[in-house]
Amino acid sequence: MTGQALVPLRPGPWLQGAGVLGLLLAWEGASQASQSHFVLAGPSQILERLRLDGGLLLRALLATLRAGALGFALGVAVGLGLALTAVLAPRVERPLTTISLLLFCLPLVATGPVLRVILGPGIGPQVALAALAVVHTTFTTVLVGLRAAPASWFDLVRSYGRTRWAELWQVRLPASVPYLLAALQIAAPAALLGAMVGEFTGAERGLGVLTIQAIRSLDVVGAWTIATVAAASAMAVHGGLGVLGRRLDIIPPPVLLAPPPDPPVRSPAARGLALLGLMGFVLLLWQGLMDALALSPFFAKRPADVWAYLVAGSDAAVHRQTLLVALGETASHALPGALAGLASGAGLAALLVLAPPFAAAVLPLSLALRSIPVVVTAPLIVLGLGRGPAGTIAVVAAMVFFPTLVACLSGLRHASRPILDILDSYDAGRIRRLAIAQLPAMLPALCASARMSIPAAILATTTAEWLATGRGLGSHMAMTAMTSDYAALWSSIVLIGLAALAAHAGIAALERALLARFAPEQLAP
Repeated sequence: MTGQALVPLRPGPWLQGAGVLGLLLAWEGASQASQSHFVLAGPSQILERLRLDGGLLLRALLATLRAGALGFALGVAVGLGLALTAVLAPRVERPLTTISLLLFCLPLVATGPVLRVILGPGIGPQVALAALAVVHTTFTTVLVGLRAAPASWFDLVRSYGRTRWAELWQVRLPASVPYLLAALQIAAPAALLGAMVGEFTGAERGLGVLTIQAIRSLDVVGAWTIATVAAASAMAVHGGLGVLGRRLDIIPPPVLLAPPPDPPVRSPAARGLALLGLMGFVLLLWQGLMDALALSPFFAKRPADVWAYLVAGSDAAVHRQTLLVALGETASHALPGALAGLASGAGLAALLVLAPPFAAAVLPLSLALRSIPVVVTAPLIVLGLGRGPAGTIAVVAAMVFFPTLVACLSGLRHASRPILDILDSYDAGRIRRLAIAQLPAMLPALCASARMSIPAAILATTTAEWLATGRGLGSHMAMTAMTSDYAALWSSIVLIGLAALAAHAGIAALERALLARFAPEQLAP
């Protein structure tokens, strides 16, 4: 049983308004103080640009929102369908989870140009990238919701002799509604980001097109204005979904991403065969899709093409060396950036518990910065910190920090009420309550954030390398796309996908070990 922490972490509306006003004044002051550096644009400059170019920005926003909304709807439908399939046919859950994670970890730097060639002109690539950004979050979150109902509910349905379909409609789907709403709120900024990246690959209009123009002309005010418009749009959708949930009296779920299930106990040989079977399934699906769609082998490479490029070809050793060096540089920025983002997000969440009034300023800022697409923030951060490792690491840390902060705050709010009552009866201070009751309650959220930081770190690192630094695997993929070296591009996608899966599996194993030691109730079925 969990309960709310005794110290509220949600500030009242007046305190929130004062916090937002204070942030705006601080933002304006910082921009005035740094005018000579041409890195930070203040609210007054952004308002002036909105006044001058409001019509252009509105038309671009509508184009981006159209593609993002279509991709959002498509991705949510696919994710929901995958979650329902995994519940009704548990044997296919692991392959579906692997495919979903692979799609989520695909670097947009690489998939954007490929989709542009496959789908041609129009909004197809924008819609597809927006959908890809939504599928995994919807699938994993709704899957948790479909299993969130108490066991007694299922026992009651079975006692009346009802079928699995009745169990689905009468128990699982109603229990999953809060999780679906949370998934929609999380997915909205991701869909906007996917649509903007799709516009980077050759669209005629949209916020992504204006972002390219601002970056190339070093228009800092323009970039900040686009970031503000994009963030305000994502926040409006996020807030609208929250209002809908409150109107429908939908209580937010305590845990969005449950810990991964314990793997079945198998011998090493059986585990190896299962892994080979899963790899074979993914390869057959890849080959089958390419053949079924009759895609040209010039740009739609098959598994055999990648094998030849990396293993069997005459220049395979050179190709492997090039890609591994680029991957190593990308990993050297992604790993410390992700760790910094996780540590700072969890640390600030703990500090807000000790000093709740500061949440009035921090929470609105976290939601706003979480909603700004990384394709806008990456060049600005690198412009301020330089093209070296510090700039890229800062981009990754910013990408990971804000979701971690929100998730850890949610975990802290669900500290065990009985334990808090006992500590209060002994007049324990805030630090002792934090250490004994609240930090263990936060651990599952931090672990979930660590898992979800893998694709976020990949996206942030490759985007910074693509748009700003000119190094690493992100830059390499951008160059191969420009030169139509599709064998190298597809090989890069495979390599980074395998690295992401290995990292995810390692974090999942560490998560199970930590939860078994410090929060065993989170692993209970």
